[in-house]
Amino acid sequence: MRKCLLPFVFVGTSFAAGAALALTLDFPVEILREETRSEALASYALPIAAFDGVIVPSRTVEGALEQRAFQLDAPGMTTLEILAPLREQIVAAGFTVVFECEARACGGFDFRFGTEVVPEPDMHVDLSDYLFLSAEKEGEAVSLLVSRTTFAGFVQVTKVTEAPLLPAKPPKAIVDLDANPAPQDVVADAGTGSGIKDTLDSDGRAPLDDLVFDTGSSALTEGDYASLAEVAAWLEANPEGTVALVGHTDAAGSLAANIALSERRAEAAAQALIEGFGADQSRVVAKGVGFLAPRATNATEEGRQKNRRVEVVVTSTR
Repeated sequence: MRKCLLPFVFVGTSFAAGAALALTLDFPVEILREETRSEALASYALPIAAFDGVIVPSRTVEGALEQRAFQLDAPGMTTLEILAPLREQIVAAGFTVVFECEARACGGFDFRFGTEVVPEPDMHVDLSDYLFLSAEKEGEAVSLLVSRTTFAGFVQVTKVTEAPLLPAKPPKAIVDLDANPAPQDVVADAGTGSGIKDTLDSDGRAPLDDLVFDTGSSALTEGDYASLAEVAAWLEANPEGTVALVGHTDAAGSLAANIALSERRAEAAAQALIEGFGADQSRVVAKGVGFLAPRATNATEEGRQKNRRVEVVVTSTR
């Protein structure tokens, strides 16, 4: 089998100098297929410990994110035979391994669905046979997830590097309140939570569109979450009211796994509502329905992102 050299370019910590340090991962077998996604500025929950019974402990790292999933021509190879040379190269590049585990020790199902994973078929994870590793050095983080089938190996590489500064936003326009301008239509930002109180009164349900989940992830990053603030305000204005937070997923994976994942997403949102906004725990429940109630097609990434959501549903009657 021929070797395949896979270059990952990590941007150095000194942007003024324009330095770049290249980490080249040398795969000992042929790459059959590859899927890549990248974001110029994003956050990633880097796992730092095994599933603890509630969550996968993680440290949020921010910067330029690149995630690649590879299918390898590796019949008969074990997951350790695939991972070991990659680990050596990462350590040789100056990274310090902060956590590694194998399937059962990681937490099995709960770890797999508690961290970000590229959907099938691009990244296959055998819940009884996978290895995970995360490593860091100053300004950079990388994680490896390795699994296999009888005839192929699968490797997911996620890296986050320091991102260059974004261009400054243009100054906001100054509005003369005495000029009596002609009224204009105002379009509410779907991510602000604006209008949720009114929607709950009129429709009895509303999506919480500022709660965004990546595939396989149930963790909420820190944020103001205007939608949860509005749900808390609705509960305060309706002392007898009760709500359910209902989690939804995209269609990647089995129904049972997605129902479990969607319920954990709903529980994360409920915890934020209770702890962050003072909602009464006895008036909030969390449920998950997996991919059974999509609001967009699962055939595109845009549609799948819309389907990964939490909705609030009024459960009290008058």
